Amino acid sequence: MSTTASTAGPSPTEKARTDTALTSLTTKAVVCREPGKPWETTELELDPPKANEVRIKFYAAGLCHSDDHIQKGDAPMRMPVVGGHEGAGVVDAVGPGVTRVETGDHVVASFIPVCGRCRYCSSGRQNLCDDGKNAGIGVLQDGTFRFHADGEDYGGLCVLGTFTQYSVVSESSVIKIGKDIPFEVACLVGCGVPTGWGSAVRAAGVRPGQTVVIYGAGGVGANAVQGAAMAGAERVVVVDPVEFKREMAPVFGATHTFATAAEAFEFVRGATWGELADHAIITVGILSDEVIHDALSIVGKTGQVTVTAVGPGKIKEHPGVFIGFQRRIQGHVYGACNPLTDVPRLLSMYRSGKLKLDELVTRTYTLDQVNEGYQDMLDGKNIRGVVLIDHE
Repeated sequence: MSTTASTAGPSPTEKARTDTALTSLTTKAVVCREPGKPWETTELELDPPKANEVRIKFYAAGLCHSDDHIQKGDAPMRMPVVGGHEGAGVVDAVGPGVTRVETGDHVVASFIPVCGRCRYCSSGRQNLCDDGKNAGIGVLQDGTFRFHADGEDYGGLCVLGTFTQYSVVSESSVIKIGKDIPFEVACLVGCGVPTGWGSAVRAAGVRPGQTVVIYGAGGVGANAVQGAAMAGAERVVVVDPVEFKREMAPVFGATHTFATAAEAFEFVRGATWGELADHAIITVGILSDEVIHDALSIVGKTGQVTVTAVGPGKIKEHPGVFIGFQRRIQGHVYGACNPLTDVPRLLSMYRSGKLKLDELVTRTYTLDQVNEGYQDMLDGKNIRGVVLIDHE
């Protein structure tokens, strides 16, 4: 695919910008005003960065299912809100005290801020950083907002808001990347790639020779497939009703694909001589009681079900299902990854050809086409859609 539009990078004027000229600007942004209402393109006033904040000029943003959950009202979020929590671009300006990046750096937005100082960051659990506490409000750490229109404050999804030309975020939310990485693939390592890859490698802890079953092979599930394959799983079994996703799954390392859970169960039972799978990873778009039941049924003794999904699904199994076979269910955030180390690691594997990122991007859209992009996602047409952000 062509990367010309999103890899042009900053102009000479941008490179020459001085951080002393910190003024407000107007930015084109895609917002949701209330649950159930479509995404809407508008113009917002954006305050300059304050202490320990940076302004990013975004060139690409990923269309993650989590944003659709927010728009549908499936998850609570203060509104109005600027959508998007996967984004990549260039640091346009920095506020006082910023040390992590400087003007002109290429960065990816991390959907969980990483302060590096709290109990969780300092003990190797950056995905649980305390600075993520404001994600549902969209307010920055000083309790104020940077997006405004007609006297109203707009939050940023996951304290980011990447469906916009410019955004002001905490320096804890940015990770510096190499200038050789195309923005349209870089944006995906801010959420979907590490969440899926980490589901298998970190949260599940897949080991060589194991059998892994993955329910759902979209943007996150495809990366769970990659993670399981990289970890050395002998069988990487995908269950997805969408034919296109089943056709793409082997590209990312799947060894077997099935349209139904029943077909997958029969295969796994036969292939393992009745011992069943070591891991089941749930990466479906909407978590349901049924998929939880299917996942628990397909893992054998000491088997683990790793949940990487949002939805109304509940665990309705008898405790004996866990006790007798010593099964367990594991939840996690961000694939249990450490963003400051795992994001550069993933991009390094992309450079060496070991991690497939270009293949994840099925279609690209403009800011005005966000609703279309999410409909394509819901219709099963995309592994991942990406918004290319125009600054003309």
